[in-house]
Amino acid sequence: MVKYFEFDGQRVLLGRLERGDDVLSSLTEFCARQGVAVGWVEALGAVERGGVGYYDREARAYRETWFDEGMEIASLTGNISRKDGDTFLHCHVILADRDGRCFGGHLLEGTVAFACEFSITALTGPVPERTHDEATGLALW
Repeated sequence: MVKYFEFDGQRVLLGRLERGDDVLSSLTEFCARQGVAVGWVEALGAVERGGVGYYDREARAYRETWFDEGMEIASLTGNISRKDGDTFLHCHVILADRDGRCFGGHLLEGTVAFACEFSITALTGPVPERTHDEATGLALW
């Protein structure tokens, strides 16, 4: 059975984060300030530090990989909803190093190196709320 939500209308916001901003917390704060309760986010740019996670279903924990070097945000995509009544962004990212090697997964953290441009598509409709899912251990809609 597919769980889904239907939306009408959309508002698109384009912006840029500054050097030193944390990608995830800055985008979350921006959405909250702009009244974006549900939508989609995309971004590209560069980070000077970052972390990605792979969810290990057996261990019910994220395996974390951290980078303390400049990396390109080759792709960042995610959704915007609510968790515990607050704005919540669930983002996945592909980070590429200077040799073109790519590392991807759940975005844990990313500190903007010199630029990060983003696009947020705000939707009108029901706001999905993330709650604990016993089967996976994750907060799902």
